[in-house]
Amino acid sequence: MRAFLRTGSARSSCAVLPCRKHAFTTFSAAARSNTKPRKSPPNTPHASQFVRSELKDHTDPPSQRPGEHASFSAGEPFRARQQNARKTYGIFRGVVLGKYDLMMNTSHSWAARKDTYESFGINSKLDLQREVKLFRLSIDKACELAREKHAISKRDNPLFWSLRKAFVERDVTGLSRELVYRFQNFLMRSKFPRNIVATHHKIADFRFPHEWFPATRALQRTIHLHVGPTNSGKTYNALKALENAKSGIYSGPLRLLAHEVYSRFLAKGKKCALVTGEEQRIPEDEDNFFRSCTVEMTPLNHPVDVAVIDEIQMIGDSERGWAWTQAFLGVQAKEVHLCGEERAVELIQSLCATIGDECVVHRYKRLSPLETMTESLGGKFENLEKGDAVVTFSRIGIHAIKRQIEKATGRRCAMVYGSLPPETRAQQAALFNDPDNDYDFLVASDAIGMGLNLEIKRVIFEQTHKRSLEGYRQISTSEFKQIGGRAGRYRTARQAAVSGPEMDSNGEKATPPPKAGQPGLVTAMEDDDLDIIRQAFTREPEPMQTAGIQPPPSVVERFSTYFPPNTPFSYIISRLRDIARTSPRFHMCDLGEMLTIADLIQPYPMSVYDRCVFLSAPVALRDRSGAPVLQAFAKCVSKMEGGHLLDIPEVDLEVLDVDEEDLGSGPAEYLQRLEALHKTITLYLWLSYRYSGVFRSQNLAFHVKELVEARIDARLATVELNRAERRAKLMSIRKKASKSKRKMEEVLGDGASIDGPQHELPGEWNEEGHEEPLFSDPEELQTITPLEPDSANTTAGRTHGAHSSANR
Repeated sequence: MRAFLRTGSARSSCAVLPCRKHAFTTFSAAARSNTKPRKSPPNTPHASQFVRSELKDHTDPPSQRPGEHASFSAGEPFRARQQNARKTYGIFRGVVLGKYDLMMNTSHSWAARKDTYESFGINSKLDLQREVKLFRLSIDKACELAREKHAISKRDNPLFWSLRKAFVERDVTGLSRELVYRFQNFLMRSKFPRNIVATHHKIADFRFPHEWFPATRALQRTIHLHVGPTNSGKTYNALKALENAKSGIYSGPLRLLAHEVYSRFLAKGKKCALVTGEEQRIPEDEDNFFRSCTVEMTPLNHPVDVAVIDEIQMIGDSERGWAWTQAFLGVQAKEVHLCGEERAVELIQSLCATIGDECVVHRYKRLSPLETMTESLGGKFENLEKGDAVVTFSRIGIHAIKRQIEKATGRRCAMVYGSLPPETRAQQAALFNDPDNDYDFLVASDAIGMGLNLEIKRVIFEQTHKRSLEGYRQISTSEFKQIGGRAGRYRTARQAAVSGPEMDSNGEKATPPPKAGQPGLVTAMEDDDLDIIRQAFTREPEPMQTAGIQPPPSVVERFSTYFPPNTPFSYIISRLRDIARTSPRFHMCDLGEMLTIADLIQPYPMSVYDRCVFLSAPVALRDRSGAPVLQAFAKCVSKMEGGHLLDIPEVDLEVLDVDEEDLGSGPAEYLQRLEALHKTITLYLWLSYRYSGVFRSQNLAFHVKELVEARIDARLATVELNRAERRAKLMSIRKKASKSKRKMEEVLGDGASIDGPQHELPGEWNEEGHEEPLFSDPEELQTITPLEPDSANTTAGRTHGAHSSANR
């Protein structure tokens, strides 16, 4: 295949457009303010010095956040509470010291990390051993302080607080990463004089992020905040304002939504560009055109009349909220229309008051009622009714469930998910919405929660837990309501086409009026999940407290100049995050996998700016080929050459030359290799818009991407769900999530959570278009089996027919 591609032609309609580079995210859970630190407990000279320096670096307000002190029930005797806390923190001490000892004897020993330690001024194994013992003593003293004095806040016991917080948020993986950073920080404790440390803190003062956009601050903007539940018409009105403008921008969380607006504007005869991280379609020979973007690609240096920023509540996301904050504070529009949930109102009003923009709030009510059912489907697809939509979170689950539904009911089932080709997605939605055919059911991803026009009677959750970096998490109250709220849609695309747009008294398009009718219904496939759903719908999400931010690349560049050469970049960005000072309305975003990315590209010489670009790249580290591919691309950028797709051996083009039968390892291995290649090509395309002179095979990459997608679609059309194994797998996920929670409470006590920013995003940010993954984890592949040849041919024929029809 590699040799064939060297001579074959590749076509692409996507124009190359130089794109501004993006920085990365950092994290800090609380706002800072200057307070006088308390004295630390007695310690050895070296450890005391470290604890005192830690206290200076972590000055928080006296008031503590929930979860920072031991959590006790009101009726529990004081002595029993003390004993319980001592036991809890004693267990946590054992976990921390055990992990620390293991790391220092294996992955972070002198033999394994000699070069890194030398960059911190440690020149011998004996020096390292002395520092390891001293830092171990600091950990022991911090845990003892928590046990004896119940000092677990950031102000009173910063080392313990940081280790505990990392464990709460990222389990053992987070604890390991925090131990590495804290040890490196310990090694640097005496390297800088006081005046340099003061300069560090001055650079890390991020209390006024709106000042990063001076051109925007020179404008007098009007902010229109459209808030309400799903199916209330808020986005409809915002887009109407955009359509009536002479120039404008739409920014959404998914490529799916950006493409919908792009297609809508083209259909109305308006010039429009599509700009996502991995694809850009720019009108030729045009200077003035609308732009439909994913939110992180929002142009900040382009004055327009109107900008629409969708799903504004995601400004509070723990990892990617910075993208919404950046778009909101930086977009140069006379009118900015924000669409989202009621819980974002107070935060947005506060930010508008700070920056001097007028804020007008438009509130909407749901156009049809919504109810949760009292019964699940009992795990039986035979209980489905016409108009039902089954929701799951991976593409392989969608295809397998579609096949099982058709087999169980004898009726047809449509599919809708973000990474479907837009034409196919529209055709599948139209088939489901049409009451005059036999497509009675729909199986979809959580992308339907983002505003697709679908005439859904009931939303049925096939699962309620999604994959996270550490395992599985139960989806949030906001996610349940966003997805479940798509039941009982008032007006679909088909209805609008038949009846035409509704007009107000002036002949303008009006918001569809409320219409009485049957309520939308929400339920689950299994009883266990229904209990979770019903509880979620009785709760209201907490009002948003903070907006996510990240430091500009220029700040990171300046900060890095104060560190010795070869200092690990992961330490530099961790240190900047750690000492960052924010106002009460902002939080530093979580680093996520960025520290791992920074370590992987550390060996390759490149500028700080280039390193920041890689930290924002859609890297698939879970794949076996993820790290080698990342390093291969980093090597190309370091040398500024060698980026031709066919010259990079780490790109697994050979999988296109083999058939599944030749692998001898079944469908799981074949699909994993295809998906890994797809993610590799996605990363290549993302980099090609930022380093067009290095990664010059963009057209070829688009061609390979089409080949891989065709192979994946063909394979997905030939899989069948083993329902018994699938139910067992979902039960296992629920048990694992519950066990993980119980274990966390055992180690950390009842307060085994730390309030603050949560995940707000649908799909997966590192997937193409931020959409659903092919599979949640490799184990999911074990619940599918190949169809018989005749059935496979029939299913493949149907899929081919659907694609052909859509293309026509």
